[in-house]
Amino acid sequence: MPKLSNMSYKNQRILIIFLFSLVPVVLLLTFSYLPVFKMFQYSFTSWNGFSKNMEYVGFDNYKTIFTKPEYFAVFKVSLYYFFATFVQMGLALYFATILSFNVRMKNWFKGILFFPTLLNGVAIGFIFLFFFKPEGTLNTILDLVGLGAWQQKWLLNPQLINISLAFASVWRYMGMNFIIFLGAISSIGGDIYEASEIDGANRWHQFRHIIIPSIKRILQLNLILAVSGAIGVFEIPYVMTGGSNGSGTFVIQTVDVAFKYSKLGLASAMAVVLLGIVVLVTVLQRVLIKEEK
Repeated sequence: MPKLSNMSYKNQRILIIFLFSLVPVVLLLTFSYLPVFKMFQYSFTSWNGFSKNMEYVGFDNYKTIFTKPEYFAVFKVSLYYFFATFVQMGLALYFATILSFNVRMKNWFKGILFFPTLLNGVAIGFIFLFFFKPEGTLNTILDLVGLGAWQQKWLLNPQLINISLAFASVWRYMGMNFIIFLGAISSIGGDIYEASEIDGANRWHQFRHIIIPSIKRILQLNLILAVSGAIGVFEIPYVMTGGSNGSGTFVIQTVDVAFKYSKLGLASAMAVVLLGIVVLVTVLQRVLIKEEK
């Protein structure tokens, strides 16, 4: 009898574990894998999102994306965000390096730099919407410091709008890169710095020959994530401009095609293309940062 009771208790534990595991698995299948499967299915149709009938069109949607400029040309907007990520990573690495050493009020500066990451993307969009207005904060500051001639209509000038939006993106995401770099730099042993100082190394030598080689893989990881982020930019340009005046990104274009023009089939194909790019970037990431044997 004790053995039967013990087996019953084990079976109950297995059942409880199975039931607790079943819930997240069902949610994952329902809200992740099933939508991806349906997205692939819709991408080969001309479905409008309302009709019960879905006409199969083969690869016509994919041909449309890569042959018509209005669908494929928006990728060039991502280049503004891609190049902005180098500025973002450079600033993050600069501040992370400085604050990894003993400086006054470094915890206060850490909080200031990381704070934008905690804000909602929509809120940041509205903040910079007022910041870049013709009568907004930036032009007011330029006027106060005697640079009134530099005042611009930052969100109305096609040559400046994407630069302005990329600047807002840098302000928002630099804190995350900063924390990642700071954590990596802080993991370097202090005895290494002490040994280098004995050998006559200054801060630049320590940065070049100790910090950079030690965080090389973190730099590679952040670069790959930056490429993915530049491709998938959505919140800030959508809130601030709605993709108008040449600021539309590939994700904004996909949303407009799906819900403004009721072309769910074409929008699904665009989402598949974006997914393919992300997968390609992920594979590249695994190749670049794989562990050395």
